[in-house]
This record gives sequence, C-alpha cells and structure tokens, in this order.
Amino acid sequence: MTMKRLRLLECSGTPAEIGRQYGEAAREDIRKGLDMLMSWLEHAPYQCRVDRETVCAAAGKYLPNVEQCFPEGVERIRGMAEGSGLSFEECFAVSCFTELVGVYPYLAPMCTSFAVTGPATKDGQTIIGQNVDWHQETPLDLMRVTYPDGSGHLALTFFCASSIILTSHGLANSANLTIAPMGPVTDHTPFAYYLAEAMRQPTTDKALEILKKHSRGVEYFHVASGDGRMAGVESVYDGCTVLEPQQGVLVHANHYETEAYTKDDVAQMYMPDSFKRADRLRELIREHYGELTPELMMQLLADHEGYPYSICRHLDADIPYALSAISAASVVMVPEERTMYVAAGAPCENGFAEYSVGR
Repeated sequence: MTMKRLRLLECSGTPAEIGRQYGEAAREDIRKGLDMLMSWLEHAPYQCRVDRETVCAAAGKYLPNVEQCFPEGVERIRGMAEGSGLSFEECFAVSCFTELVGVYPYLAPMCTSFAVTGPATKDGQTIIGQNVDWHQETPLDLMRVTYPDGSGHLALTFFCASSIILTSHGLANSANLTIAPMGPVTDHTPFAYYLAEAMRQPTTDKALEILKKHSRGVEYFHVASGDGRMAGVESVYDGCTVLEPQQGVLVHANHYETEAYTKDDVAQMYMPDSFKRADRLRELIREHYGELTPELMMQLLADHEGYPYSICRHLDADIPYALSAISAASVVMVPEERTMYVAAGAPCENGFAEYSVGR
C-alpha cells in the first residue's frame, strides 16, 4: 500500500487574497477543471450548444443570487481569476460544476459517506468521512486557510469548490451528489458558496440554519461537530429535510432517504448501486457498533462488496472514459481533534496521510 500526500496549499488573508493565492498555486488544476466541465457537458444526453461562452452564460444565471447572499464568495472568485489568468466568468463556471452537470442522469460520480458518534464509537468521539468518487483525472487539492481573526479550516477542493471541510471550530462535513428534477434558477445559489458560509459557523446548528435556507438540490451534506451534534440535509429544487442520526449513526449515498423525495429520485434508474453501498456501510457499522475508530472506518471505506460499484469504487470498462469514476480519494475526520486523514486514491491501495487544521 502506497502513501501519497496531497499537495497542501496554504492560503490566508481576505477572500480576494485567498482566491488569488489559490489561483496562482492551482492554476493548472483550475484549467483542467474547466476542460473537464466542457467534456462532461459534451457527453450529457441533451441538445444544446456546448462552448465556453454558452456555458459561462448558463453559470452566470446564478451570479446575481451569489452576489446578494455571499459577496465574499464572489471576491474569492475574482481573486482566483486574477491568480490563475482565467476570466472571472470561466472561474465562476468551474465553481458551478455540480449545478451545471449534476442534474443530468448519465453521470458516474458517486460517493458514500458516514458520520458516527457516542455509543457507536469506541470512545464516544465523533468521526465523519466519505469516499470521493469522481473521474480519475479530477484535480484534487487540499487547502489550509487562515482568516484574519485567526480561525481557519482544511478543505478538500475540486473544481474550485471546497466540498469537504474541517474547521478550527471543530466542525466537519461530507457531501454526496443527489439528483432530482431541477427547474429555472430563482433564488438558488451553487453549493460551493453556501457550504463555505455554513462551515464558517461555530456550531452544527448554526451551520444547519444556512444549509436549510440555501440547499436546493444536487447535494446532500452530513455536518458533525466534536461535541457529538450531527445531522444531515437532503434537498430538492424547492425544499429540504434534516435527517437526524439513529443511535449515533448517519449513512448516506446518492439516493434520497426522505420519503417525499423518492418519487422523483433518478437513483433507482441510473445509480442502483447507491442503495447497495449505503446498505453495505450500515451493515458494516452495525457489525462493529461500539468499536468504531478512525482506523476502523478507513478499513470499512475500502470494502469491495459489489465490485466495481462497491464502497471502494473502481473502473467499469463498459462506461465511457469521460464519464467513468473511481474512488479518487477517501477522507476520515475527527472534529474534536481538528484532524483530517486523506487517502489520495482508492483506500484499498493508498494509506491515509494525517493533516491538522492548525499545522
């Protein structure tokens, strides 16, 4: 088993400064993300023009809402554009990657996530994490951000979006793609912006307030804190639901658990393995209930039942390469310790490197 460490990008200062530093350091990854966005849209099963001008215009429908609700996020993207040499419109489009492609059915990216605490774990500590299932060429960066007030976070970032975050307040999240019918952009904002604001909050409940207000389709989130408080947020185009843990356990994949949302869920047709992955992880957690540790959760995330569509996902040769997916990374976090463990690749083949918010 190899041990690869992700490149750690150190960023600090104002949102614009953080964006510029990220843009300079991740210039090639941002360009690669834009190229992958165009490629994925070209393979999507619908009829429309796919060129940069058209794609940027589509993403731009979200911009007025982001400017109104999350102006710091806009400043971060302006800094990113300055640092990367790309236009603001191109950087903003990449930051809307999931919203632009995630609502179309013939996509392969999937993830399996968990949060456990209290009686479920060996010593009562909270543990949260997931496998990140995306295209094998997906650019992944690990950012450590420090704000002027001394607070900060670690974030696993891909396509210009910090999707998995661990904060100095002892708050952590995981994220899963979910797909339900979407409609015109009204008061919607891309998840990259509202998740960043939610994870700046000091508590799970404060973070949930923001997620409940702004989450509208394409993403599910676990949020957990070192004090044992955790919950999940499922959302569709016009609403959201909070999921509470059962006996200290939350598990989620890429289908809806809220009964009211299941009638419009496309997972059964296009991602049937989602149900099997979630059931398998719940089964493994039940088998080890009361014994769970970060190290044991790393082992469970390497499970291969249902291969190649297992918790630890591998390539399916029958899927077009542009739409194929693997477990590109695996993450386990201990919020109380402000510690994140990351396997840079499939967890069955790669060891977990340790990172801390503070060092």
